[in-house]
Amino acid sequence: MIRFDLVDLGLFRHVVEAGSITHGAERAHLALAAASARIRGMEDSLGAALLTRGRQGVSPTPAGRALLAHARALLAGVDRLREEMAAYSGGAAGQIRVVANTHALIEFLPGPLSEFLASHPGIAVEIEERTSDEIVGLVAEGAADFGLLSGTVDTGVLTTFPFREDRFVLVAARGDPLAGQAEVALTDVLERDLVGLDRRSAISRFLVEKAARAGRPMRLRAQLRGFEAVCRLVEARVGLAILPESAALRAARTLAIAVVPLSDPWARRDLTLCLRDLDALPPFVRDFVEVLRR
Repeated sequence: MIRFDLVDLGLFRHVVEAGSITHGAERAHLALAAASARIRGMEDSLGAALLTRGRQGVSPTPAGRALLAHARALLAGVDRLREEMAAYSGGAAGQIRVVANTHALIEFLPGPLSEFLASHPGIAVEIEERTSDEIVGLVAEGAADFGLLSGTVDTGVLTTFPFREDRFVLVAARGDPLAGQAEVALTDVLERDLVGLDRRSAISRFLVEKAARAGRPMRLRAQLRGFEAVCRLVEARVGLAILPESAALRAARTLAIAVVPLSDPWARRDLTLCLRDLDALPPFVRDFVEVLRR
């Protein structure tokens, strides 16, 4: 007999999406030992392995992928049930799952998020940073309600709306030989020392991939967790940086740095909101989408 509860299903979804039982347990707010025991119990109940375990983490087996699809559907239904029942008690409750690239997450999401949460006190929003390519897959699979990503990425059959406009630029200390250029190409920058965001950030992974395609590694001298900290190291002449223009211009108001456009076609970063079906989303998720589109 199959005996799963909502905690089991939620844990399994987190484990698969994190690619790790340890990180999945953290997301589900469970101790590692308890999470491992729940996963083993699910496999024993089904009589089939749900995860392939390896040195790099875990991935779902065919049985695990089938269970994941049902788990996502059931958990989404529970969220809708919670919201509808809350209406009878004069409140609202629910959770929204958003995936966003670094650019959207840091530069453009905080304002609309604050506005939405202020008017929806019973709603929680879970936001995960991913690369734009990863975001398309997660939204298409139902792992997130919607995503915020680069407009240059093919979103397939997903519904999309324009979100914001921005682009990547070079940030250099004032007086640097590149600071006075009208524009520069990535290949011009890769000959120099660089500073950037933490290697786990979506922007860092994106730029490393672009450098690899150009046939040169990025000579990263330091990696930090915020745009402001990166710009301060640029001002101190530790290295150059490639950042979103909005973040660079904000830092340039107070720091001795210059902002130079990149000439590469991929540097334009129009951002897009993508989702599966707007009408199928719970009303509170549609409310958040409307706030973002404004």
